[in-house]
Amino acid sequence: MTRLRTRLLVLVCAVTVLAVVATASVLHAAARSDRRDVAKPGGPTVAAGRVTLTDEHRIAFRNMAWGPHRDELTTVPVAAPADARTASGVKCLRFYAASGTGVCLQAVHGAIQDTYRATILDRRLEERAHYSIPGIPSRARVSPSGRLATWTVFVGGDSYAGTNFSTRAAILDTHTGRLTPTLEGFAIRKDGRPYRAADVNFWGVTFASDDRHFYATLATKGHTYLIRGDLRARTLTTLRTNVECPSLSPDGTRIAYKSRDKGLPADAPWRLHVLDLRTLADHPLAETRSVDDQVVWKDDTTVTYALPGDFGADLYEVAADGSARPHRVLTAAVSPAYL
Repeated sequence: MTRLRTRLLVLVCAVTVLAVVATASVLHAAARSDRRDVAKPGGPTVAAGRVTLTDEHRIAFRNMAWGPHRDELTTVPVAAPADARTASGVKCLRFYAASGTGVCLQAVHGAIQDTYRATILDRRLEERAHYSIPGIPSRARVSPSGRLATWTVFVGGDSYAGTNFSTRAAILDTHTGRLTPTLEGFAIRKDGRPYRAADVNFWGVTFASDDRHFYATLATKGHTYLIRGDLRARTLTTLRTNVECPSLSPDGTRIAYKSRDKGLPADAPWRLHVLDLRTLADHPLAETRSVDDQVVWKDDTTVTYALPGDFGADLYEVAADGSARPHRVLTAAVSPAYL
């Protein structure tokens, strides 16, 4: 009987400890959530307002500043990025927009675990459609016409720095609703010959202006390749090695990308380059820090990208010809799109 009482006492104590730990965890999470809603001194001014995807001469982005509008799509004038920000109320983890169409990769918070979805937005930021996505959001793009949208997710792992990850890239025709959930069914031609392998991964789609062709990264056997895709023919053709997260210039002549350059640390291995698609010659940009981002072209001469900052991430610009030094244009911001 004494032994039974002892066991019951131990059980009661264990349950009590677990209850205390669970309560403390909930309170800690709530406190962190409350802190997220409080603006930090020295941060940008952000206020709710009207945001559309046809507000010309503005840049839209995910606001990372602490406060009630953190993670919301926000805009500022391109010519005055330090001005007060206008927040939309729409939250995205990754975002891009072109010609009045937006793609917003969102978390759907559940009682047990979060899931994710890709939401297609019209120019008023109203939902046109949404699609479940099978992993953590990573990249998003819209074709110049606004017709095609794409997203990349991690279905295994959560970083491009190592080798233990798996990605999936999808392409959606927003006019017809036709979804290509993965590029793995496309025919691959590598070095001029048909290629098949179980370990292929794709990420970082960027569209040409014809709503047919695109570029992306293919990874297989420990190497990465720039590929040119054809949506109609369902083909993927390798162009050159060591290209990740390509971004096609507005004039369609160059690819900005991140390259794993020799001598850099394993956890920060990238240097930004620009590739001439006609000659396949490339040059590094003046940004010497490691950039883990799919850059955005501001225009035909300048690219924009994110680097870690005090609020999570800041946006920088650098000349695409490799000449001028980089400079910061926005604090507490990520996933830019020039409207």
